[in-house]
Amino acid sequence: MLVSPAAFAAAGPLDLTTSTVGIVAIIIFTAAYILVMGEERLHMRKSKPVLVAAGLIWIMIGWVYVDQGFPGVAEDAFRHNLLEFAELMLFLLVAMTYINALEERRLFDALRAWMVKKGFTYRQLFWLSGFLAFFISPIADNLTTALLMCAVVMKVADGDKKFIGLSCVSIVVAANAGGAFSPFGDITTLMVWQAGIVEFQEFFVLFLPSLVNYLLPALIMNFFIDNKKPHAHYEEVELKRGALRITGLFLLTIATAVACHMFLHLPPVLGMMMGLGYLQFFGYFLRMTLPGSLARKRAMAERAGDMERLKRLGSVVPFDVFSRVQRAEWDTLLFFYGIVMCVGGLGFLGYLHLLSDTLYNEWSPTYANVALGLMSAVIDNIPVMFAVLSMQPDMSHGQWLLITLTAGTGGSLLSIGSAAGVALMGQARGYYTFASHLKWAPAIAVGFFASIVVHLWLNEQLFAVFN
Repeated sequence: MLVSPAAFAAAGPLDLTTSTVGIVAIIIFTAAYILVMGEERLHMRKSKPVLVAAGLIWIMIGWVYVDQGFPGVAEDAFRHNLLEFAELMLFLLVAMTYINALEERRLFDALRAWMVKKGFTYRQLFWLSGFLAFFISPIADNLTTALLMCAVVMKVADGDKKFIGLSCVSIVVAANAGGAFSPFGDITTLMVWQAGIVEFQEFFVLFLPSLVNYLLPALIMNFFIDNKKPHAHYEEVELKRGALRITGLFLLTIATAVACHMFLHLPPVLGMMMGLGYLQFFGYFLRMTLPGSLARKRAMAERAGDMERLKRLGSVVPFDVFSRVQRAEWDTLLFFYGIVMCVGGLGFLGYLHLLSDTLYNEWSPTYANVALGLMSAVIDNIPVMFAVLSMQPDMSHGQWLLITLTAGTGGSLLSIGSAAGVALMGQARGYYTFASHLKWAPAIAVGFFASIVVHLWLNEQLFAVFN
């Protein structure tokens, strides 16, 4: 979530945008994205085309720079991009490990059983998951929030493909919208805050526009939900030992990451990796105390004559952190590598700087910021935002908040446009796909443009305040 963007859009000393290499790189990147979009039909994992595309783009860059007598420049640029990906990957890996640990400890099973017992209908579950995603993402970041709420929905819906797909779309929109009004909710807001352009408290004026961004698509999707209850049997779910404490450690991990960045100006991934250490220590505690805990539970079950409970206790295995790491969505992580390196390569060729320069010199800031927001659905908001920051166009606070809003929520238009969408394609494979998200793009676009109008209207006075 909180990765530095410096290498994603940095242009090299050679302008290759009109060269044969530059044009071929664009063609390769486009072809790879077409294959990603056809994942559902082709039954090919999305990481494959972008991994190959990234390799080809950087091989061409390296060949040109060696030929021109700058062999070390391309190497340094690639290593810088690789470092940025490493921070992102480790951040995601820790978040996925915690999610998998909570699932193994049956927290989501218990939440599902509670929701079923409460008798929530699909429509109520749809709104509950959406609002929780919207209000959790400003603190926990949009990616982690989306992973959490998707896990809950998949447990509650019990294999209902239509409802899970629709809820995942709503969760992605809600998580991205919620992350747009907090410095820690999305990468774009963090970059603008780090640059000192917008103060911490000024982001909160985007709350109502962000809420509109989520609510309007959700209201439209609401009419397509069958108002029935999940076909799940009522069951009593017993949390495994340590489930609630792992939840607390997850929150502590997020707090550590935020504190490292906010107070010590250190990369947030430091706090996340430290949080993985929390989980490893707790896993050690669970293993060491397991024999005594099982003995007490067996004695209680024997006194109660509960043979079913005794049978369950006999199958208990020790908690293993590394088995949770192994279950991380590696296809998603490799997809991120491919996208980061592809976009980094295109930025090094000079395309992102050229795009930003053209927009702000020939268009008005409002149209440029809206266009860049729409573009972030395909290109990714990280390089888009960094290109704008590197240009430093003469814009008011209102315009800087506008590009923050549009870049943060524009990615909701496509499933591949945001980290939340990409992660959910991996977590809910077969239920939530590029095609299932694409058919709701018109409804999402209504919320996107409505949020822009609300911002222009409510925060009109900010458009006269220049930095």
